[in-house]
This record gives sequence, C-alpha cells and structure tokens, in this order.
Amino acid sequence: MATGIKDRVAIIGMGCSVFGERWDRGADDLMIEAFEEAIGDAGIDRSQIEAAWMGNALDDINVGNSALPLAHALRLQTIPVSRVENMCATGTEALRAAVYAVASGAIDFGLALGVEKLKDTGYGGLPLRTKGLANDLWMPYGSAPGTFAQLAGAYSAAHGLDGGDLKRAMGHVSWKSHQNGALHGKAHLRKAVEMETILKAPMIADPLGLFDCCGVSDGAACAIVTTPEIAKSLGIDNPVTVKAIQLSASNGWEMGYGEWDGASVRNTQVAAKRAYAEAGIADPRAEISLTEVHDCFSVTELVTMEDLGLSDSGRAVFDILDGKYDRGGAIPCQTDGGLKCFGHPVGASGLRMAYEVYNQLRGRAGDRQLSQVDFGLTHNLGGAPFNSVAAVSILGRLD
Repeated sequence: MATGIKDRVAIIGMGCSVFGERWDRGADDLMIEAFEEAIGDAGIDRSQIEAAWMGNALDDINVGNSALPLAHALRLQTIPVSRVENMCATGTEALRAAVYAVASGAIDFGLALGVEKLKDTGYGGLPLRTKGLANDLWMPYGSAPGTFAQLAGAYSAAHGLDGGDLKRAMGHVSWKSHQNGALHGKAHLRKAVEMETILKAPMIADPLGLFDCCGVSDGAACAIVTTPEIAKSLGIDNPVTVKAIQLSASNGWEMGYGEWDGASVRNTQVAAKRAYAEAGIADPRAEISLTEVHDCFSVTELVTMEDLGLSDSGRAVFDILDGKYDRGGAIPCQTDGGLKCFGHPVGASGLRMAYEVYNQLRGRAGDRQLSQVDFGLTHNLGGAPFNSVAAVSILGRLD
C-alpha cells in the first residue's frame, strides 16, 4: 500500500530572484538568478542534476512553450527537462515532479524551477488567452477580481456577516502582508501601508478595493532535491524534508449540480485533508507553525484559513482581526508578504512560497524569522473558486 511522500525527499538548496518590474532582465536572467542561489546553497555541481522541471503557466512570449529555455539558460547537458503547467499551482507542480522522481529512485538529484515574466506582456492583470475548449466552456465570462468578489459576497451571506467586519478583516489581511513584505529585500512591494489607506482605496470589484488585489510581477524561484540519506552524506544533519504534496482539481461539481453555496473552495479542503494525513498532522491548529497561502485577493486568504481547517467556519474574520495570522500570532501567514507584496508571476509563486518556509525552517529569515518553526504549509489556488486546482504542501525537518 502506498504510504505517501513523507520524509522520502530532502530539499538541499533553494533560490529566488528579486520579484518586480524586471524590464532590464529576460526570463533566462531570472532563471539564472534563482538557480545560482539554489546550487550554491545545495553545495553540489550542476553536472550532478539528473532531471529538471520548469513551471511556466502563461508567458509563452518571454519564456517559450517548451522546456528548452530552462536547459539553455542553465546549460543543462542533455538531461531530461520538462515543462509543466497547472494554472496557479504550476510552481508546486514542478516541485512535485522533481520530488516524485527522487522518491521513485529514478534519480538522485532533481531540479524544480518556476518562472514567469508578465510585466512585458502589457497587461495590468493576468494576460488573457484561451485555455482550450473545456475551460472556455466552463469559464466563458468574468474577470479574476469579479469571480473572487462573488466569493466574498457568498461567504458574507452564508455566515450572516456584517459587511463592515468583512471589509476590515480583508483590510487587515493586506495590512499584515505589507508589514511583512517591507522586511523582505526580494519583494516587489516593500512598503508598509496604513489601514486607513487600504480601507479608502478605490473599488475594483465590490467589496474588493485596490489593496485587496495582488498584482502581477516578474520572478523565478528554484529548488534542488535529493534523498535524506544523500543530504546527510553532504553534511546536512537535519535537512528540510517534504512531508506532503497534494493536489485537488474541480470535476465540474461546483457549477454543475447546484449544491455549492459559493462560500468556500472545496478543492482546498480536499487537498488539505489529504496533506495532513500524508504528513501525519493530527491537529493542524497546534502543529502548523506558519502558512504561505494563495492571497490573490484578500478574501481568498480569509476563506482559505477556514478551508485549511485553521479557523472554524465563519470565524476567520474574527481570527484575522484578533491577529491570529499576524507575524506575532498563533499561526503566522505570509511572513514574506505573500502574493500581495511579491506579486504573482504565476509559474514561480508556488516555489517562492516554499522558499520562505524553507528559510524559516533553516533559521535564515532575518528580521522575519519566527522563534519556533516545525511545520510550514504552502497553498496555491489556480482558476476561480467555482473551477479550480488547489495544491497544499507541508515542509518540515527530518525527524
């Protein structure tokens, strides 16, 4: 019987480019920037990497639609290199592929890299393109802010919330991220913002104001993985290991049968349940030390706290206002500033989240370092709440 991925793979090196408007750099430059940090961290030679996966979701113009740009940029010598794409979970999907390859015994060293260079596309938000007949059938209309504003409305109605409480809680989500992002030298936005400014910002899609929405960005992030035994042979006594990686994708239930109230994201709930089981997490509220979740919009982070089982149904608003997810709270969320401050270069975001958890576990987070870190969770949500793919990963140290 399958037992899952827990402690079968170690992450021995990670890197992350500066995220932002990188007009002066190409996608290859960003990949090299992230890779050089990761390979230096791992302490191995690039010739030891036996297979690589490149995550890239939207930007065929700057990155290309095969894996060749990764092989060219990093001068990877005739090893298997594959491109993967799974909407906003793309970076995590690349990591999953490398982790599974090492766990299978097929290779000893694997590379996962996510990259996206969106600012050059000329779009203020995510570029529009067809996703194929099935996706165009299910998502013919709507914008990203519009669909997540519907999540806010349905959530408020389902729990009988006062609109003012929800707005203040969403504002606190953004305020918290800007406080943390100001401490990270690689974040796109590095400025703390006052609550009054957030609450009075122009409306984008009611009730989502300007500061409730993350922007797009240019960036890359990278991980090098091997077995725990090899990690120890390299002198890493207590390596960061993968405890769980789980994905869940919509099958049409949300839109097809009229049973969904639109106030939660079922795929996040399913992926989280599987991830906790795989990692051996019995009580996530007591055992998870920090989270990096998909805060494409502030309301998404709020609802995700419930979908992950970290807040009771209908109580995330009050947990957020009480500071439960602040950097000094019980379960800090977005200690690096999240998508709100890093922006969302889609293919890179999942690995950027893992980079923050990895650094927290290794005690390298500088001014953002938490005092006690045992298990860190990352979460991606691709698509819209009514048609999505969710990924939940848990990292920790080898027991």
